[in-house]
Order: sequence, then C-alpha cells, then structure tokens
Amino acid sequence: MKILKFLIAAAALAFAGFTVIVVLAKPVSFDDAELPQHMPDVDNGKRLFTAGGCLSCHAPPPGSGIDAALPAGGTGLPAPVGTFYPPNITPDRETGIGAWNDAEFISAMAYGTSPDGRHYFPAFPYTSYRYMSVSDLLDVKAYLFSLTPVRNTVSDADVPLAPVGRLLMGPWKWLAFTERPVASDPAKGELWNRGAYLVQGAGHCAECHTPRNLLMISKGGASFLAGGPHPEGKGKVPSLRGLIARGKYKDASDLASALAYGETFGYDNISSGGMGKVQTNLGLLPEEDVQAIAAFLADLQ
Repeated sequence: MKILKFLIAAAALAFAGFTVIVVLAKPVSFDDAELPQHMPDVDNGKRLFTAGGCLSCHAPPPGSGIDAALPAGGTGLPAPVGTFYPPNITPDRETGIGAWNDAEFISAMAYGTSPDGRHYFPAFPYTSYRYMSVSDLLDVKAYLFSLTPVRNTVSDADVPLAPVGRLLMGPWKWLAFTERPVASDPAKGELWNRGAYLVQGAGHCAECHTPRNLLMISKGGASFLAGGPHPEGKGKVPSLRGLIARGKYKDASDLASALAYGETFGYDNISSGGMGKVQTNLGLLPEEDVQAIAAFLADLQ
C-alpha cells in the first residue's frame, strides 16, 4: 500500500507539474487596445536602433550580395545550445517584418512572442528590450519600416530539440521576467537616469555582462553587470562595476571618451574583440547619450 500511495502521489505531482508547464507555456502577446496615441519619431527610432547595435546581429552574411547596411539577417550567431540566425527585420512583407502591426512588434520586442504565437529564444534580447517604453519601441518600428525592404529568407535556429525548448520558454520567461535591475532615481539626475535606461533597455548590456544562474537567467543585485562567462561559450566578459575605483578610467568623462572613440584615442581592448562592434555603434550615438551611459556605469560600485 505504501508503494501504491507513493506512485499515486508521484503521478499527481507529475500531472500538476505538467499542467503548470502547459499553462505557463502559452505565449503572451501585447494587447493592441493598450497602444498609446503616438506619432512615431523615426530619428529617435534610429538612435535606439543604433544604441542596441541591432545591425551587428541582423547583418546579412558576408558575400551574400545584400547591402551590409541593411538588417536583412542570416549571419549565424553561435551559442552553447546551437546556432541562431537572426531574422530579416527589413520591411519586406514576405521574408521580413513588413506585415507586422504595432502590437505584434511590441509582442516580439517586450514579450518574446512571434506574430504566429511562438516563443522566441532569448538569443533575441527581449529580456532587456522589455524595459523600453512602448513609445520608444514604436519609434524603432517606424525606423525599421523606413528602410529599403530586402527579400532574404533566413534559416531557422539550429538548436537540438528546439520544439521542446520552445515549450519550456513559457515557464522560463515567468522566472526571467523580473523588475529592471536598477530603478530610475530622480535624485541621480537626468543624465544618470538616461544612462540607466539605455544600458538596461536598448543597449542590453546585461545580456553579456551579467552572470547567469543554472537556468541561464541573469542574476540580480550586485551581480548586475559584474561580468561572467561569454554567452557564446568561450572566454569571459569583464565586469562593468567599479570601473573608476579599479583605475580602469579616471572618471565618467574619461569613460565616455573611451566609449565614443575607443582605440582611436588610445584606449586598449575596446575597439576590438567582442566590444569592437559595440564601440563602433556607441561612437555613432549623440554625445549626450554616450555621456549618459558613462555617467551610469561610472556610478556602479
């Protein structure tokens, strides 16, 4: 009887667990009834697109013959679980995002849900983009829709057991979708708060610079931006905390110069390696945005 009771209890627990997974597995989408009255700002969208380094991941493969300045996607992005192929995000209606409406775009960016109701894997950093305002996301969409459409079909992710992985993404998101690591603080001033917004949102710096737990969820607290294993599985990513105290930079102004000009101004290891494309994009931002990012990072202890 004890064995029978144990088996019944185990079966009930397994069924309950399966039910929870199924319920949580359902992708969440943005309700178009919540869309604000907003006149999209294409220039702001381009600014945020640049801050996010979106072209760096969504670039077409070298030698494809596609304009490298357009985010037509297709270049492989290696990861420990397989290879991801960032999609075409030009406004082509057949192979890009040209047929997406505003709610579908926000669902993808903030919830990691595709227009056809599938979970995106978090190689697409929606865990950071979800901290952006709806109006800013709509501005990014407006900028993307201003680009030349490119017909380019991109391969699906080469990830073993991908269907099972997508089923588990719902519970994973339920655990991973937390409050932003650093809240806005009026006492810190406008520049610092702008930097906090860019670093945690469009810049998605935590995706590489914050260590993760066994479930591959970014850690919080003092671990935020504290460095850790490289997301591609090779090497380590440095900490962005205590940059001034550690003597890496003299002050926030010095850090801003490093972010804007990199090795051109004699700063080591910032225009090459993993930071190369990041620094290139930062150098394209308005000076006030670079100063804001530096002000925020310089304040991290």
